[in-house]
Amino acid sequence: MKRALIAIVVLLWAGSALAQAPALPSGVQRVTSVEGITEYRLANGLRALLFPDPTKTTITVNIAYLVGSRHENYGETGMAHIIEHLVSYGSPKHPDAKQEQQERGARRNATTSFDRTTYYESFPASDANLEWALDLEADRMVNAFVEKKILDTQMSVVRNEFEAGENSPAGVLMRRVLSTAYLWHNYANTAIGERSDIEKVPIERLQAFYKTYYRPDNAVLVVAGKFDEAQAAKLLAAKFGGIPRPAAPIPQTYTIEPVQDGERAVTLRRVGDLQELCVAYHIPAAAHPDVASLDLLARVLTASPAGRLYKALVETKKAASVAGFNFQQREPGVAMYRASVRKEASLEEARATLLRILDGVAAEPVTKEEVERARTEIVRQTELSLNNSEAVGMALGEFAASGDWRLLFLHRDRVRQASVEDVQRVARTYLTASNRTVGVFIPEAQPLRAEIPATPDLTALLKDYKGEVAVAAGEAFDPSPANIDQRTIRAQLPSGLKLALLAKKTRGETVTGGLRLRYGDENSLKNRNTEAGAVRTMLMRGTTKRTRQQITDEMNRLKARVNVGGGAGFTEVSLETVRASLPAVLQLVTEILREPSFPADEFEQSRQVGLSRAESIRSEPQIMAGVALARHMNPFPKGDVRYVTTAEEDIELIKSLTLDAVRQFHREFYGASEGELSLIGDFDAAEVQKLAASLLGNWKSPKPYAEIRRPHQKVAAARQSLEAPDKANAVFNAGLRLELGDEDKDYPALVLGNYILGGHSSSRLYARIRGKEGLSYGVGSQLVGPARDRGGQFMVFAICAPQNAPKVEAAFREELERALKDGFTAEEVASAKSGWSKGRQVSRGQDGEVVSRLRSHAQYGRTMAFDADLEKKIEALTPEEITAAFRRYIDPAQISIARAGDFKKAGVSE
Repeated sequence: MKRALIAIVVLLWAGSALAQAPALPSGVQRVTSVEGITEYRLANGLRALLFPDPTKTTITVNIAYLVGSRHENYGETGMAHIIEHLVSYGSPKHPDAKQEQQERGARRNATTSFDRTTYYESFPASDANLEWALDLEADRMVNAFVEKKILDTQMSVVRNEFEAGENSPAGVLMRRVLSTAYLWHNYANTAIGERSDIEKVPIERLQAFYKTYYRPDNAVLVVAGKFDEAQAAKLLAAKFGGIPRPAAPIPQTYTIEPVQDGERAVTLRRVGDLQELCVAYHIPAAAHPDVASLDLLARVLTASPAGRLYKALVETKKAASVAGFNFQQREPGVAMYRASVRKEASLEEARATLLRILDGVAAEPVTKEEVERARTEIVRQTELSLNNSEAVGMALGEFAASGDWRLLFLHRDRVRQASVEDVQRVARTYLTASNRTVGVFIPEAQPLRAEIPATPDLTALLKDYKGEVAVAAGEAFDPSPANIDQRTIRAQLPSGLKLALLAKKTRGETVTGGLRLRYGDENSLKNRNTEAGAVRTMLMRGTTKRTRQQITDEMNRLKARVNVGGGAGFTEVSLETVRASLPAVLQLVTEILREPSFPADEFEQSRQVGLSRAESIRSEPQIMAGVALARHMNPFPKGDVRYVTTAEEDIELIKSLTLDAVRQFHREFYGASEGELSLIGDFDAAEVQKLAASLLGNWKSPKPYAEIRRPHQKVAAARQSLEAPDKANAVFNAGLRLELGDEDKDYPALVLGNYILGGHSSSRLYARIRGKEGLSYGVGSQLVGPARDRGGQFMVFAICAPQNAPKVEAAFREELERALKDGFTAEEVASAKSGWSKGRQVSRGQDGEVVSRLRSHAQYGRTMAFDADLEKKIEALTPEEITAAFRRYIDPAQISIARAGDFKKAGVSE
């Protein structure tokens, strides 16, 4: 489904929205309203979608220009994406857009796809911030710095992003399949483009492309979050109303891909650790009703564990994983099915099985049970995802690019209405041999054609569409540390489990939570990491009361998301559901934790997945460098719970793992004597506390618990350079051990100093290595100061072309030396304080992030007052204090380096 069919829970009834709406400023017309989202149209053609949500503490502004790789001409592949990078820099009224966004604590990004280019920023809600954001986007619409001097640096940044993608054989194979499936249509080209076009595109062509497509009548602006709709309409008129509509019409593409007349083949040969299969079938445009049935078909075929491809390939160990999804675009797209196959398995056998199942749907019709299960899964994802107006703001731009933003709702309706016969019909129509692209070509005497329907008339299709009745909104919540503490109820169960419960009204009555169980100690957990990880993997694969599929079905019925993870000495369950289902979800989570059945067949499947994952990362530069540096920085003996294993060691440990050992680990360690349960959302705290006591209050841990400590260890500087043959992208990592904890006097100064140096997208490292020199797509630094322990770390990371690795390292060292020698200026310290503080404010507006903070504080006996105190200390810092702290802790001579890439081919030596 389109971005997992990101959906919307609404605030207002659409019919009354038009009737009761306030008067509009001159030049602004109200067009339509669906489920709380109202479309406005300016005289210059700009479409604006306003979605007020008083429960948020943020506003998201997302502008989608209806231009992407589909609109690029010969020699211009990647042009829309390059312009995205240039526009992100700013404009005359906003000469440093990224710095402005950082100072306001905004989360921002820009992306390019086949049909659109989007820019968004999510920031603390205020009239001033909204006015700033709209002013920024209005000025960038026509005045952005599309200039040669910026292109000179950004070309290599985009090329570095291209090279990073070239490191993934599965990703490259997907692009090759697309370029083979399409003979003439530009959907053959993804947004990243071709290297030669990226390197050689003239600035004049970029400027012409920008002027052609960046205009008000080719843009859809979305504002979602906490704002006044009437005031926003006035700002739209003030900021965008004066931008003239160009006299020249918007160029329209007209190429129609001819009907495919036979199976097509593509073979990719590169270095890698997994074999891959990819099959593509042409399908209609997003507006066509068949797309909903195709979404259901994809779930019927690939869902785990009931999907037909999953059963035929994964359960039989012919493949390690399968996937299926649809490219839902403005013009006819493709349905894609993929499988990953271990080297030891037969690729030809997996391919034959994959095609047999896909071809076989025509002869073995889908069942009502399969379709209803798929529908329930999709509806569950829809209803949970639609409770976040920020996500809604992003989704609307995607659907607008597909033809009209209201397709989001229409597609949802069609999924609910599609019949078993509809799903069977689309399988029979589109999943034909003559309509697919795979690894070989097979001629046929009488090929079957798949006629792709024309894109529907959207005006007629959506003329009378109204959508559904809106649901009630939640409360406007103050996310300050003091208010969070005031609203949080803290308690402890007889078992020892601690509770942190924050009840509040939320959109869609959602509840977000986390349960962490901590167990064992350094001695009892020796040589048990693989068993511990296997237990966590197996918990969701069956209980004494339910099979894996029944667990999935129950979560669908309860409208719940439940995930299990963990680490050294702990298991953590994250959950998301709605008020009415919370008691049943907590009961289900308890059942999963306390009563796993550890089925033998599921154990073997999970082992295959684990082996394929371990094998797939052995030649990946990012993993190679990360593991090498982590092993050096954490020199614990083999078998210690904190020991960092290599991929080869993981493979051997997984191969030797037994199901009896997994079952024994659960019996020995699992209990609720130590741990925390934190919940935020729409629930009755007293009822939840009572329920938690009945479920977990008597569950004692079998073995004694002691916190896994990570004390400071002095590590000598070391340098490692690892060869990753045939990988276009390299990775540079650096690390330094610090005798530092989060309660130390110098911790606040080091936090802000790291933020200035490399902790955000306008930092010194980012500005130098990406912005000025164009050496890296991603670069930054991180400071770690643990609670209770003083095993802190300072880390630096960057990706780059192998030949640029020495330049990246030199630039990093120069910026670090400059910081140590010259310190930090009062201006950048003031800006960093503002950006860091507002970023924390945005974080506290996200329930999932607050759940994590409450859980962590409960573990260490803290409250949100700890956060407030840190923020006060940060605000009081002087540049001199930050510089002094950096000089005390950061010693360039003691920094360790680990890098990985194809340095031999690039001619790079130590």
